[in-house]
Amino acid sequence: MSAHADRAAVEAFQLERLNLLLTRLVPSNAFWTARLEAAGIDGVAGVASLDEFRAKLPLLEKHELAEDQLAHPPYGTNLTYPLERYVRLHQTSSTTGDPLRWLDTAEDWEGMCAGWLTVWRELGMTAEDRLLAAFSFGPFLGFWLGWDAAQELGALCIPGGGLDSKTRLRIMQRNEVTVLACTPTYALRLGQVACEEGVDSGALPLRAILVGGEPGGSVSSVRARIEELWGGATVHDHSGMTEVGPMTYQVEPGLLELMENDYLVEVVDPESGEPLEPGAGDGLGELIVSNLGRTGRPLLRYRTRDLVRPAGYGPPPRPFLRLDGGVRARLDQMVVVRGVNVFPSAIDEVVGAVNGVAEYRVEVDRSQAMVELRLAVEPDPGAGDGAALGRRLEEELRSALGLRVPVTLVGPGELPRFELKAKRWVELG
Repeated sequence: MSAHADRAAVEAFQLERLNLLLTRLVPSNAFWTARLEAAGIDGVAGVASLDEFRAKLPLLEKHELAEDQLAHPPYGTNLTYPLERYVRLHQTSSTTGDPLRWLDTAEDWEGMCAGWLTVWRELGMTAEDRLLAAFSFGPFLGFWLGWDAAQELGALCIPGGGLDSKTRLRIMQRNEVTVLACTPTYALRLGQVACEEGVDSGALPLRAILVGGEPGGSVSSVRARIEELWGGATVHDHSGMTEVGPMTYQVEPGLLELMENDYLVEVVDPESGEPLEPGAGDGLGELIVSNLGRTGRPLLRYRTRDLVRPAGYGPPPRPFLRLDGGVRARLDQMVVVRGVNVFPSAIDEVVGAVNGVAEYRVEVDRSQAMVELRLAVEPDPGAGDGAALGRRLEEELRSALGLRVPVTLVGPGELPRFELKAKRWVELG
């Protein structure tokens, strides 16, 4: 990773990489050739400054990519090279809308693996580690890259796809796993299963848990609960997207740093599009990302829909933008209840801080003139007085959100468990 003395050096490096990328896109990439020409950007001459690039090129929406793939199936026109150059196909996880199919060349894959090497090194991974990848090995991008990068570091990599939780626990015991990779939700679930099975998690050599795919890894109460379940193993968060690549690594609990050697990033007001400066109050902004090195299928000024809080810059040699609380929420997942913006991470924070909850579901009722929220809670078997648990949750939610959120209790096993991204929010009408 290139070292930089200050922000001016970072931006000079980014401008050089951006202009090199533009020369590769025009005229070979039909999607970006048309878009750059419409914006008045000469792909050969490039731009004189990052400010010029931001001022001229409009933000790119996900639906524009989807429409391009529908009009030019199956991959769309955002292809810089002939299909023969591409060696990997992945697709988005479809949190919102239909999945996007994404192709990568061998060179782009190697470049993104380098980003994941940073993620692992910040966690402290070495060739002495044994990694259990507790995910399904489906078509999403993230942990495939993590898997390849971990092998490059020399770690012993153990696939955990297609297995139940009890089997994964046995693998962890027998192979003395030191690093676990999964979603925050599944880290909680696997820890609960360990308790149910009488497994002493504190006796395992597990030292670190890398989580991603949802905000829990930077939610303090969720982190604390995971670390308690796993005998003090430390939680490490990161973030990325299939259509963009790995974007951040954890520098300290609750603080992620963007890989600004590989991305030109902006944080803007989601409504006005105006820049949100680091440390500007308590406001959240939307993360806008431009690839600098993924030349085979890049995105420029892409609206990630991720809401983040910029927290200033790290020290040299990496004076990169940092995010307080990581990715706080998806803009698409915000619900306005009686004038209050409610994000899933806010509910996670409250529920995670209350002991005795095995699982929960948020029910969004739109059947009346005003949107209402309800919380269905499945208590832990040993939680004791369920009614008292429900009352405490209602009190904590009222205190945190300024809203009354009714809590109902359900029986053991009534709520679904999740291995990948949790889908706890249910629309009722």
